[in-house]
Amino acid sequence: QVQLVESGGGLVQAGGSQRLSCAASARTFPPYNMGWFRRAPGKDREFVAALSRSGGSTYYSESVKGRFTISRDNARNTVYLQMNNLKPEDTGVYYCAAGRVGTGPSLSIASEYDYWGQGTQVTVSS
Repeated sequence: QVQLVESGGGLVQAGGSQRLSCAASARTFPPYNMGWFRRAPGKDREFVAALSRSGGSTYYSESVKGRFTISRDNARNTVYLQMNNLKPEDTGVYYCAAGRVGTGPSLSIASEYDYWGQGTQVTVSS
């Protein structure tokens, strides 16, 4: 069982930056792939970024590519999502997820993940 706790959300102005953290209760690297998803108001949950269990590969949605960076700190069992040049459409609840299976592009699929955090709200004002 892996427990995930997100933090770092809040209110930020458009063009600003924010870093989200996801602290895991167990060693995550390996064997878990790690992902970030978000749910905007009135919309379905969508993929944001993923880091393969080996740590060697990262994946991003087209909407955040070039602005967001997923990374890890093995010593702290923590995954980060650095968000730069934020836009109002980035507003939503951001969820961290961990999964044992899945490779490559399949890491963008929510069903590939076994454990989820409770989410942290990010609000980008225009």
